[in-house]
Amino acid sequence: MRRIRIATIAVFMAWALASAMREAGTTTDSGMVSAANAAAPVAQTPAATPPATSTPPPPMPMQTSAYVDTFAAERDSMMNAVLKEIAGHESTAAESVFKNIKLLKGMPAGRVLRIMNMGWGKGLGVRCAHCHDTKKWDSDDKPQKQITRDMSAMTQTINNEMLPKIKNLRSEKPGVNCTTCHRGSIKPAQNL
Repeated sequence: MRRIRIATIAVFMAWALASAMREAGTTTDSGMVSAANAAAPVAQTPAATPPATSTPPPPMPMQTSAYVDTFAAERDSMMNAVLKEIAGHESTAAESVFKNIKLLKGMPAGRVLRIMNMGWGKGLGVRCAHCHDTKKWDSDDKPQKQITRDMSAMTQTINNEMLPKIKNLRSEKPGVNCTTCHRGSIKPAQNL
């Protein structure tokens, strides 16, 4: 917010200076210094207040950094390969299709893959190998897999028990997910 205010002030000051220079005849209509006045000394006067009839400068656009998911194509490729392996069973309960399913039991296998890809993978900005041994998907050798299970339980507690107790929220069913804190990074955001 502070950067936006400073940028807005800077734009206003540039506009006021350009207006003052135009009025003094030291610039052309395009804002360029005229050849005749290039050598003329510029008066050191404070920035003039714009006349009431003039149009203020346009507001500065919000500066946002675009999130780039560098592993999306890789995850999509792996997800599609697994979907091909389970072809015909995408609607079957995940625990009937995959070994070692502890979360999302009863959910269709195809949907579980999409949740892992678009939810957890994108939410943390990671590839499948962050949590999985991609040669042995059911392995629990990587601690990140259990961390994901525990953090999923945490979000369920927040969404189902804690948020409903907060009065005056402007949402019928407020909720958090991985992206709420992680913002596409393994380490949750600590500040903006």
